[in-house]
Amino acid sequence: MTLRLAEHNKDDRERRLAEIRQSLGSRSIVLIGLMGAGKTAVGRRLANWLDLPFIDADSEIEAAAAQSIKEIFAEHGEAYFREGERKVIARLLDGGPQVLATGGGAYMNPRTRAAIKARGISIWLKADLRVLLKRVGRRDHRPLLAVGDPEAVMKKLMAERGPIYAGADITVESRDVPHDVIVGAVADALAAELGCEAASGGSAKETPQRRKKVQ
Repeated sequence: MTLRLAEHNKDDRERRLAEIRQSLGSRSIVLIGLMGAGKTAVGRRLANWLDLPFIDADSEIEAAAAQSIKEIFAEHGEAYFREGERKVIARLLDGGPQVLATGGGAYMNPRTRAAIKARGISIWLKADLRVLLKRVGRRDHRPLLAVGDPEAVMKKLMAERGPIYAGADITVESRDVPHDVIVGAVADALAAELGCEAASGGSAKETPQRRKKVQ
């Protein structure tokens, strides 16, 4: 039976996390998913576990533009924002290894997906509608939710983006549980993807679990 990272003692867990870091090489861990999936919260904690830098792509876009994302959408439109987003993420991917949280629409760009595939490992944080609505309801800065019924908008985004997100290397369910639980699931999935001992109970040569859902 596979022993999860959270169940190891501290020293063993640190060794296994070090194996993940080493196996990454220069690649980035790229978190994708809809708004409210927990990419930033989980990403910060995962970066702390792995002793890697955490980068939020949306924050980097705002810094580069000297405007908030809401202002960019309002003044220039979504197409302008998406092109800037693509360029920023391409630049950030050159700075790996790191944990990179992306905006909900970033992975929909084919060129961005290709760049992530070439220089990173993509992880889809998949959350159900109830969880997403609960989380996005706490904030009012989401441009795509500024017009119309949030539930209808979220359902539409789930239908449009879900099939594309499903092409990620790893899928982890982002449930309504403490963030560290999700971080542990992500770390376990990474260990499996990279063929580390943490996932295989001792054999680093077992076939990684690609595109498997982790609960």
